[in-house]
Amino acid sequence: MKGKRFALISVLSAALLAFAVEPVAAQSTSIDLINGLNERLLLIGVPITILVEVILIYTVFKFRNNSDPKPTRENRRLEITWTIATAIILLFVGVASYGVLANPNITYMADQEVAPNEGDVVVEATAFQWGWNMTYPEEGGFSSGTNIVVPADQDVYFVITSDDVIHGFAVPELGLKQDAIPGQENVIKTVPTEPGTYQGYCTEYCGVSHSQMYFTVEVLPQDQYDQWVQDQQASANESSGNSSASGNSTASGNSSASGNSSASLAALTN
Repeated sequence: MKGKRFALISVLSAALLAFAVEPVAAQSTSIDLINGLNERLLLIGVPITILVEVILIYTVFKFRNNSDPKPTRENRRLEITWTIATAIILLFVGVASYGVLANPNITYMADQEVAPNEGDVVVEATAFQWGWNMTYPEEGGFSSGTNIVVPADQDVYFVITSDDVIHGFAVPELGLKQDAIPGQENVIKTVPTEPGTYQGYCTEYCGVSHSQMYFTVEVLPQDQYDQWVQDQQASANESSGNSSASGNSTASGNSSASGNSSASLAALTN
């Protein structure tokens, strides 16, 4: 009897502890939707688990000394009851899941427009063996290497592709995961809500250096993000200007060389 009570108290304590734990603040709308769905499914899963365990423990102790077991007689009411209960549970799970999976912050449909509103941020994430290249096509096309910087409380679109084999773009703390497929662009959308730095990595085994495919996502307040974009654009323009100046110098050198050749040829002719 003591063992039965102990087992029942243990199950109930574990269930209460699971509900008493304070959830961590969501870092994006995507992870908030995922966590919300998990909580709703727990509201169904935990009571069912407790009920099954209680019946199991009760049965084990009640019939542990039964030396002449007999088969249970058919009970249509019981069968109809658990069939209806199962249908209701599955309906609840289906409706709750569809409400999350149909959200653009979880599943972005191909017919939806990328960055339709002013202020939306687009990041093109291109994977290759074995690294990432992040570019900002709406901000002049500058590249930030493996570091993504986005503003908080703003729609952010990630356009993901690959240069060689299949890779995986994943940032678990932001609820982001999408395959990077050669010749195909996959889009995922989210709204970061908590400033901070979050770890991203490749989730598809893509070769011997797969473990090196890390990147970071840094979420900044809007004003700090705007300043970062200006700095990146200025740096890109400066690099472009230096490249142009170097190219002009080379061209001038070629002209001088051509002039010297012409002068030498004229002297020989005379």
